[in-house]
Amino acid sequence: DVQLVESGGGSVQPGGSLRPSCAASELTFSDVDMNWVRQAPGKEREPVATISSVSSTRYADSVKGRFAISQDSAENTVYLQMDSLKPAGTAMCYCAAAKIGFPSLARYLYTEWGPGTQVTVS
Repeated sequence: DVQLVESGGGSVQPGGSLRPSCAASELTFSDVDMNWVRQAPGKEREPVATISSVSSTRYADSVKGRFAISQDSAENTVYLQMDSLKPAGTAMCYCAAAKIGFPSLARYLYTEWGPGTQVTVS
């Protein structure tokens, strides 16, 4: 079974940076698209970054220019570099996998999810 496990969340002051990671097993990055989704308290899950099976990326307008998604195929790990964090960025951050073939922020297309890692900005 596919397993996704996030780590690297934490607490940071506004303007700070974090780099959560997602360790994936039983999947190959050349076959899937990998995504980061955040859920702020009381709000719906919001896809913020995606990298396709051919390494094309796409970002939500709310994080464009501040976040960067990358992947290490040798380590089967996906990263999300989060810079210039804002208090509104406090959220549970999830890693998700999909088989779409292009970078998509359509959450309903994501089929595998990790348990999440908490990011707190205050």
